[in-house]
Amino acid sequence: MEEWKLPWEGGCRCGATRIRVTKPPLLTMACHCAGCQRMSASAYSLSVAVPADGFEVIAGAPVLGGKGRDMHHFCPSCMSWMFTPPPGLDFLVNVRAPVLDDHLWVVPFVETFTGEGYAWAKTPAPHSFETIPDMEGWQALTAAFGVDGVRP
Repeated sequence: MEEWKLPWEGGCRCGATRIRVTKPPLLTMACHCAGCQRMSASAYSLSVAVPADGFEVIAGAPVLGGKGRDMHHFCPSCMSWMFTPPPGLDFLVNVRAPVLDDHLWVVPFVETFTGEGYAWAKTPAPHSFETIPDMEGWQALTAAFGVDGVRP
């Protein structure tokens, strides 16, 4: 399997907020939940889960948005949804794939909440879940992604 070509950089739509990823991703995924549909104004959100210690904001100061346990980070100028540190998982950050400068390689390895998704909105993800897997399931998926995940 090819090595990852790191670091990656990315930014919001207006360019005011920039990020850098320096460690290989743990997973790529599409989430079909109603919240992601609304936040992305699309059928699903596409993200790349990266280790938190391999992620940094290098320009700008994202603002928090969201409600309850889910806190999402947005550019304060253009309000692009950029990344989300999942609650209780301090070791990772879900970066919205479209904010990466080189993002066309991203293919979801996992799709979640298909039970809330549009019947016509399918991805080529080899692993699909009506809701989400348990923690052991995530561990198996990240291990499989390390071997079989698409690389840029």
